[in-house]
Amino acid sequence: MCVVEGGVDLGLTLGPLRRGPGDPTFRTTPDGSVWLGIRTPTGPATLRVTKTAATITGTAWGPGTDWALAQLPALLGADDDPAVFVPRHRLVHTSHRSRPGLRLTRTGLVLQALVPTVLEQKVTSDEAYRSWRRLVTRHGERAPGPHPDLYVVPDARTWALIPSWDWHRAGVDAKRSATIIRAARLAPRLEEAAAMDLPAAAARLEAVPGIGPWTSAETLQRSNGAPDAVTTGDLHLPGIIGYALTGDRGADDAVMLELLAPYADQGAGQRHRAARLILLAGRTPPRRAPRMYRNDIATF
Repeated sequence: MCVVEGGVDLGLTLGPLRRGPGDPTFRTTPDGSVWLGIRTPTGPATLRVTKTAATITGTAWGPGTDWALAQLPALLGADDDPAVFVPRHRLVHTSHRSRPGLRLTRTGLVLQALVPTVLEQKVTSDEAYRSWRRLVTRHGERAPGPHPDLYVVPDARTWALIPSWDWHRAGVDAKRSATIIRAARLAPRLEEAAAMDLPAAAARLEAVPGIGPWTSAETLQRSNGAPDAVTTGDLHLPGIIGYALTGDRGADDAVMLELLAPYADQGAGQRHRAARLILLAGRTPPRRAPRMYRNDIATF
């Protein structure tokens, strides 16, 4: 068991680790507890995180118990320093002030963050979440401990050995599955990125064919708690940020980066935190185009 000081909003801080409402590695219970299935360097673990008014308590089960409990402070944002953040826009200021419990989580686990991010490349969220559920429940394992419906992700070797027909049945095309297999085979080198600064970590990930700036940023936001890992190449994010800050729903990456530039010089950079606060503010442009076409390759 590990006890840390309260003040952290569990939902806001750990929410980015959840890949859709049915994520088999992330569960919540009516008492507000968050349950995580984790593939630690020392083996699978279940981590339950509960909060009272003054403290947050972590309880773990399985071979990875010691590692999971030692990582709990970083998971809850102990390595994050929101005090260096200075809002430069009224909307960002309001969002920041209304969410004092937001911290940027740091899992220390690169592959566990990378695989679902690759699954989200060029498809709808629902498609990616469905693929993630099928792959984890079929090739992962039941998490240790008392939760009846929690899973731990496959290890690197298992990811690398998933046959082509199982990728197909999970709705994952050959390009994305090949990227995950390459990453799994390079897992020891990629896991080293968890201890690197942002430029070096991004370069390490992007050396793998199929991993570009979008994928590396989305991964390092979770594995490294990188406050400046702003996501570029996203279909919606530039328009959301442009609309929220200036009313420009047609903003592209260049405009988005210009708008976020005032946050690049704060501490190690705070552009991801600023973007997250803008998204949480909920000021999004009204929809005027059809949703991305859902292309279920598993039915082919």
